[in-house]
Amino acid sequence: MNNLQKTIAANASFSGVGLHTGAQVNIELFPSAANSGIQFKRTDLENQPIVEALVENVNRVDRSTALQKGDAIVSTVEHLLASLTALEIDNCLIEIDGPEVPILDGSAEPFMEKLIGIGTKELKEKRNFIEIKEAIHFKDDQKGAEFSIVPHDGFEVEVNIDYNSKVLGKQKATLASLSDFREEIAACRTFCFFHELEALLEHNLIKGGDVDNAIVVVEHEAKQETLDRLSKIFNKPDLRVVEQGILNNVKLHFENEPARHKLLDVIGDLTLLGRPIKGKIIANKPGHSSNVAFGKAIKAQISIMENQPKFNVHNTVLDVEGIKKLLPHRPPFLFVDRIIEISPERVVGVKNVSVNEDLFRGHFPDQPIFPGVLQIEAMAQVGGVLVLSQLEEPEKHLTYFMKMDKVKFRKMVVPGDTLVFELTYATPYRRGIAHMLGRAYVNDELVAEAEMMAKIEKVK
Repeated sequence: MNNLQKTIAANASFSGVGLHTGAQVNIELFPSAANSGIQFKRTDLENQPIVEALVENVNRVDRSTALQKGDAIVSTVEHLLASLTALEIDNCLIEIDGPEVPILDGSAEPFMEKLIGIGTKELKEKRNFIEIKEAIHFKDDQKGAEFSIVPHDGFEVEVNIDYNSKVLGKQKATLASLSDFREEIAACRTFCFFHELEALLEHNLIKGGDVDNAIVVVEHEAKQETLDRLSKIFNKPDLRVVEQGILNNVKLHFENEPARHKLLDVIGDLTLLGRPIKGKIIANKPGHSSNVAFGKAIKAQISIMENQPKFNVHNTVLDVEGIKKLLPHRPPFLFVDRIIEISPERVVGVKNVSVNEDLFRGHFPDQPIFPGVLQIEAMAQVGGVLVLSQLEEPEKHLTYFMKMDKVKFRKMVVPGDTLVFELTYATPYRRGIAHMLGRAYVNDELVAEAEMMAKIEKVK
């Protein structure tokens, strides 16, 4: 994979009809500077607003992926984005004079061929890869889709589809490298089922469809009157079903062309992460909505991993004796060994997990694990240090849990680990109520998190 950012070497233009809007649209691609990313500019709107190709700008995923920022919308972006990703183009300005990228022939091939023809230009800035260090899994129960991305020193995609279709059957498509995209994936067109066509028309979708830009799968016997009606709508005479249950509008490029097109869509939709990926993706029954949801899950997890703070665990602001002057807890229920940082809004404490702790006699003695509930208790004790350190006569106050929310345990904690707890105020402390956000780390890796609320009362 290329390690330096790239843009296109010259301008490139396309014209065509939007599949869903039916609008005639012109687009022109321009080279852009490093770190500018992929941007769409709506030249037909006042002030020519720009919509960045980022997952947070997705506003609709009904049979295509649509972006929106303010009043500016750009839809059906996935095939063009997949082409840019396949050619490792990180930066490009796309001027568009309508709401939807032209469908062209329903694949990425027209985009690929023209972009290959104009070439790319290498920039001086390094690419900012999303490097998958550990597996991320995602399941969309509503859509029946499942995704995984696992560590891999490159970019690889595997897609499996099963629509309980006697025509399509179960299909699998793979892409071992982006360098194979042009030959293996680019020409694969979008597809739909015959029974969906009239429903799509009734919902004002595929206004720009002419059945030359999609594979139509026919599961059941099609009535001639329906075929005649669609022939008129799409201006395609003599529509009929040929072998393998495919409408005679197109000839398949590959036996598993539908699965390959779904793979194309996965790449296009994940381009919206805004950064190239190093990892292997396995997608079962993907679709635009679940692709985007998976992208958001990746972005959230990577944000956590990449923004983990670094702590000086050898520092000591308060030792255990200093902590005992603030907290009423005592061994064996004191779970804070040291405070290493403290400020009016933040505290960081340390708990060294030892195999000799009494709790391990009963909690999985043959495979000791520090209990999650005690991680939260230790986290709360660290938070208590922050609150009580700011009160007069802290030894005369007690802290009582009121609520715990958004508690997550991400990894097991075992003897030998050093737990580092970081607590910050979620809202300002007032009237004896402390509302805090807590995170627990081992070796700078997030292992647990929680939102907590407690009441601090003075002992009478």
